[in-house]
Amino acid sequence: MLELESDEISTPLAELQARLTADDPYIQGLRVAFNRPGIVRLVLDLKQEVKHQVFTMKPVGDYGYRLVLDLHPLTPIDPLAQLLEQTQRQEAQKPPRPAGAPVARLATIVIDAGHGGEDPGAIGRRGSREKDVTLMIARRLKALIDAEPNMRALLTRDGDYFLPLNVRVEKARQVKADLLVSIHADSFLRRDARGSSVFALSERRASSEMARLLAKKENESDLIGGVDLKGKDSYVTQTLLDLSQTATIDHSLRLGSSVLQRLGSVNDLHKPRVEQASFAVLKAHDVPSILIETAFISNPQEERRLTNRAYQDKLARAILEGIKDYIARNPPRPSSPLALR
Repeated sequence: MLELESDEISTPLAELQARLTADDPYIQGLRVAFNRPGIVRLVLDLKQEVKHQVFTMKPVGDYGYRLVLDLHPLTPIDPLAQLLEQTQRQEAQKPPRPAGAPVARLATIVIDAGHGGEDPGAIGRRGSREKDVTLMIARRLKALIDAEPNMRALLTRDGDYFLPLNVRVEKARQVKADLLVSIHADSFLRRDARGSSVFALSERRASSEMARLLAKKENESDLIGGVDLKGKDSYVTQTLLDLSQTATIDHSLRLGSSVLQRLGSVNDLHKPRVEQASFAVLKAHDVPSILIETAFISNPQEERRLTNRAYQDKLARAILEGIKDYIARNPPRPSSPLALR
């Protein structure tokens, strides 16, 4: 229960009930009403016991002062255990594999839909939001990967909610992912900027000024969501130290080159090579990771394409083919808790 000092029930508060979905893991229902003059009471009916955190935030970007209520499970969800359970169910339902087509183990691909929740990402002139486009493409890519006999996919988010950048990285590491692919839709002040781009992590300096600015913008997503990575997360500090392991970046560049080549058959390329920048979401030191800017949502023509389902499917298929090209040349490491037995 929260009590807020206010003489009116604002529109966002009044619309909270309508935004609650039946599949919400924690909240059964909520009520907003005046408890007494000048006091608005928000009551949450919970499905289970949770941990909670309440904090205020200063204005950032288009957001004013905010009061944030975070709900977390008492026992953190283990995505590795979930994936293992899901795999066991799927394997039990499948017919026996054809003779002569053995699969030593499935490659695990973590797909990260950029932004989400109160962080909409870039917004096109027609009002298209990057967070929606990235999730639709990510879901399509997951379906395509899961249909492959030697791969499986896991989404970092499968809904419209905020996810800190370090949590996205940690999810990939927890499931011992073979690859992390982060999906985005670029934006720039010039509306004629166009084309697809692929980025890998840079150990030192960004490969271009635009790459540096883009990495800065994407990394600031955590500030919008109330998470400041600077000096507060020992895991991020550790990953920065671990970046001396250049083998992962080398493989990221190989993966990026394969994906970029395939994207070139669907869209113009903004740059003919994989660029490098210090994106926080790419800092898993033991998981080859790339960030794909599928197109410029700030370009009206590309914005129309990005919201077209057929075009989203073309992008997802191009990314899949790039991943397959990479895996054909760089098979997954043999040891993994997800290996088929």
